[in-house]
Amino acid sequence: MGDPLNVALRFALYLDLMLLFGLAVFGLYSFRGKERVSGAVLHFGWILPGTAAIGMLLSIAAFVVMTSNMSGASDWTGLRPHLEMMLYETEIGFSWVTRMISLAVVIAVASQSKRWPTESLWVATLAGSIALATLAWTGHGAMDEGAKRFWHFAADILHLLAAGGWIGALAAFGLMLRMKSSDPELLVRVLPRALSGFETAGALIVGTVIVTGVANYLFIVGPTVVDVISGTYGVLLLVKLVLFVGMIGLATLNRFYLSPALERSAQAGDYSLAVTALRTSVVLESTCAVAIVVLVAWLGTLSPSIDMAQG
Repeated sequence: MGDPLNVALRFALYLDLMLLFGLAVFGLYSFRGKERVSGAVLHFGWILPGTAAIGMLLSIAAFVVMTSNMSGASDWTGLRPHLEMMLYETEIGFSWVTRMISLAVVIAVASQSKRWPTESLWVATLAGSIALATLAWTGHGAMDEGAKRFWHFAADILHLLAAGGWIGALAAFGLMLRMKSSDPELLVRVLPRALSGFETAGALIVGTVIVTGVANYLFIVGPTVVDVISGTYGVLLLVKLVLFVGMIGLATLNRFYLSPALERSAQAGDYSLAVTALRTSVVLESTCAVAIVVLVAWLGTLSPSIDMAQG
């Protein structure tokens, strides 16, 4: 089992950076014109900079804990040279610096959302995607070499971006469905269109998650199932798969039942029941998503080859 503090920090960092990228890109494909202005629908002007700032703090903590675990140093005097070596002489250090710069860019541009709503979302999406992609350098792909390393990193990065797009959309819908703080007229107008837009994006996201998930399994474990399923890695992977199937089921429910019901309710002027059902579905899907991110953070600290050898 991985170090609990390391797993907790990885989970928080993964979730934070996925939300950052996912919320920014959601604003681009779901909202139009003035709807992208911070506060019109979502408060991008503080959500994105706040999420980026938390990401910076989590990155610092995770970097220190990872270096401490790798070096065995228990005090600052002993840890400092290892931190400097990791920062200046390793790919992990380079990816960490890249992430911090990207998050700083998000803070700078997203705070100008009211002046340049569309431009700030584009820059935040690009910088957020770079920050999220750097997490691949702390995954299993970093242990590969040559062409396998390149393709493993490519699959990891696409997997992270697709998952971030999904989780960010769930967070956006959750924020929009806070009825007490929302303008009902605006909600009725924007929410059905946002759901419709996510249906197209969602198909691409699910397809990417499935293809890259299979590719990552083959890169990490190889073409075997029986040998890995008896270990901790295999059990966690199986739970992750079950949760993912559950998310697909809920997304399908949204696509073919709740979204059309919301459109009909909006036309009839009574949307409360459809919104309540949609809110319940989003909560359940978000719970599954958070549980999956916990498992991803945990799985990244485990070695399936060791599990199989012990089995």
